[in-house]
Amino acid sequence: MDTATWLPVAWYGVIGFGVLMYVLLDGFVLGLGILAPFAEDSGQLDHMMNTAAPIWDGNETWLVLGGTALLAAFPKAYAVLLSALYLPVLVMLIALIFRGVAFEFRFKARRARRFWGGAFSAGSMVAAFAQGLILGALVEGMPLEEGKYLGGAFDWFSPFSMLTGVAVVFGYALLGAGWLILKTEGPLQKVARTLTRPLVLVVVAFMGLVSAWLPFLDSQVMARWFESGNFWWLAPVPLLALVNAVLLWRAAMREGRDASPFLLTLSFFVLGFIGLVVGIWPNIIPPSLSIWDAASPPSSQIFTLVGLVVLLPIILGYTAWSYSVFRGKIQADAGYH
Repeated sequence: MDTATWLPVAWYGVIGFGVLMYVLLDGFVLGLGILAPFAEDSGQLDHMMNTAAPIWDGNETWLVLGGTALLAAFPKAYAVLLSALYLPVLVMLIALIFRGVAFEFRFKARRARRFWGGAFSAGSMVAAFAQGLILGALVEGMPLEEGKYLGGAFDWFSPFSMLTGVAVVFGYALLGAGWLILKTEGPLQKVARTLTRPLVLVVVAFMGLVSAWLPFLDSQVMARWFESGNFWWLAPVPLLALVNAVLLWRAAMREGRDASPFLLTLSFFVLGFIGLVVGIWPNIIPPSLSIWDAASPPSSQIFTLVGLVVLLPIILGYTAWSYSVFRGKIQADAGYH
């Protein structure tokens, strides 16, 4: 197998890993913002935000990794995505910046604490919804001809992308609830446990709606699931997701196993991501731009791969170290600001 064949596969895996890590790690922080309106008072919102304060800054590293790797390894795909999704990507970035500013300013503000708390929540919701829009537009497929985007500035706007936008908001809220169960005790943990079961039902319902819609899309994302008998060896993915949902429902109210809801929610997202990748492969942009068609020259991919080999272990090591240092429960009167 020559480099022109396997290098795009390797970079596809790198980008997928970076996106998944961002979704898992920043997803629960966005979830905290989405759940902020359920805080009983300002002190409880402080407690919620303090659970993520030591580690949230590093999460965007994975988003940057995915974006830069896409530009370096698949410049055609990068050009198509920015052309097609410029507005939702811009909205997402502005919302993430707004959320970050609100996160920091709220701890310093006196009179405007309520405003910055609301800004943190609004920025989180808008960023999550924009990410869902981007996902929905990508899955729905884009009008392409010889690798060039033929659509307009608002072709991403559709009922399906709106559905996935709302679904991602609820999914991140579930991640946030699982994180609070893991990191807190007392009244705040009780609030998180109370919210988890309804969120499980809503997320499962949205997953069912999205899955039922997929066969009717022009991108034919679901075609791979049913061609050449693939369904029989891919069937464990949805079955595992269903079992995962049942276990998460039971773990939500089970005292003494505080890590289970968060870990099961993470595995929920991983299974959904696997299902998505299986449906899209070997395209990087459905319905017709494959990873080999979108790839940069092998020399460019090898050059950037050298930098990745150096940087990726550093990012992984720093991430693991930061989560290890700040492991354990966060008390209501603790803070890192």
